[in-house]
Amino acid sequence: MRNRIYFTNTQKDIKITPAHRGLVTRAVNATLKAEEFERGAEVSVTMVDMEEIHALNLEQRGVDRPTDVLSFPIFDEDFDDEELAVLGDIVLCPEKALQQANEFGHSFERELAFLTVHSTLHLLGYDHETSEEDDRIMRQKQTTIVNSLGLSV
Repeated sequence: MRNRIYFTNTQKDIKITPAHRGLVTRAVNATLKAEEFERGAEVSVTMVDMEEIHALNLEQRGVDRPTDVLSFPIFDEDFDDEELAVLGDIVLCPEKALQQANEFGHSFERELAFLTVHSTLHLLGYDHETSEEDDRIMRQKQTTIVNSLGLSV
């Protein structure tokens, strides 16, 4: 079964091309494959500006600063086997991603893929803030998946 990734781009600061959307789709699909998620899934990806991600970060997490990506998991295992599993929403800030790519010395595309993989893992239930062990596991998975996309550092 195929996955459905829905895109919305409300920001105007960074040009998001069809290639960027394709990369995000590949990153979601690679994460689901690596996690052996065997059913079709729906994921919503919204690109927002710095102001909107800041407001969402404050409202949802109580953190008064912009962030790079937020995940809103809604996955529920109680659904019909014929239905796509609705995993949740990814809200990504391309401007913040570009800043981080420049800070870390790699491409915008690599940062975009990394943030998408990171967020998709959150949609699947991973949480690096729970423990050092969970953080280590999540980092390892992220590196492996991003590398599989040909975007290693």
